[in-house]
Amino acid sequence: MPRTRSLAWSELKIGVVAISALVVAAVLVFSLTGSRGFSWQRYELKTRFPNVAGLASGSPVRVAGVEVGTVRAIDFAGEDVDVTFEVNKNVRARITDKSVAFLGSVSLLGESAVDITPSGSGTPIPDDGYVTARKTKGTIGDVAEQATTAIEESTAMLRDVRAGKGTLGQFVTNDKLYNDLQQFVASAGDLTRSIRNGKGTLGKLVTDRKTADALEASVKNLETMTARINAGQGSLGKLLKDEAFADSLTATTTNLRDVMARLNRGDGTFGRLMTDPSLFNRVNSVSTQFDTLMTQLNAGQGSAGQFLKDKQLYENMNGAVTDLRTLINAISKDPKKYLSVKVSVF
Repeated sequence: MPRTRSLAWSELKIGVVAISALVVAAVLVFSLTGSRGFSWQRYELKTRFPNVAGLASGSPVRVAGVEVGTVRAIDFAGEDVDVTFEVNKNVRARITDKSVAFLGSVSLLGESAVDITPSGSGTPIPDDGYVTARKTKGTIGDVAEQATTAIEESTAMLRDVRAGKGTLGQFVTNDKLYNDLQQFVASAGDLTRSIRNGKGTLGKLVTDRKTADALEASVKNLETMTARINAGQGSLGKLLKDEAFADSLTATTTNLRDVMARLNRGDGTFGRLMTDPSLFNRVNSVSTQFDTLMTQLNAGQGSAGQFLKDKQLYENMNGAVTDLRTLINAISKDPKKYLSVKVSVF
């Protein structure tokens, strides 16, 4: 029966060194991968972007800025792009249906990362589930695009200015506009000098003490009048302060409103005159007849017209009245002479 050979120390030392090397290698791999952990410590999620902007396999995945995984695959999904990534299971409670994924930047050189906002109030997303994505604002691409747009707009504006378009273009290219502006500035300077020299109303107000004192006195009088009104003095002050006066004015206004309402309804003579066409027509007819009568009188027609126009008739009438007055006086002095009565009996 063969005898079992015992292991030599050298052989055992080689095995221990190999095992130690494997352990060191595993520790180094784990250290280099940071907090990503081993494969059994990670789970897979997805998100969908319209543009990944330089994202590649192996790009970091961060939650609240902390690296928790890596991008594993990038595939087209129609016009969009599906991004598959692995994250540590210890952040499952922070990546929920209320979390949002967007493209972040690792450095200024354009290297991208997947950033996820943590949200512990939602439901955790299961394996192979999709994290809601949104467009990232303020990326380098957006800044470059905005800068390009701004440069194009500035170039177009300078082209318009050189072509004389717009106010600035007219100011740069139109000599007449420049001359008008220069004349305006000169006029403004002349006006300022006139004011400083005390010319005109404004100049006197600025330089003449009497004018300023008169204006100040007017302002004080206005303040005094305002104070009297506020104190209830005078008619205007009573109107503002005296309730009885205000009530009386209100009553007068109400009565005037009632009168106007009655006139509009046709109540009373004036109301009927305003609203009743037949009454108006009769008044108009009387007025017309009166005008006709006055016309005839002025023309000397009729007895009254003759009396007004015929001088001989007036003198005859005046003489008859004089003779009648003389006869009445004579009868009054000697009635027996004119009032004798003879009675004869047959």
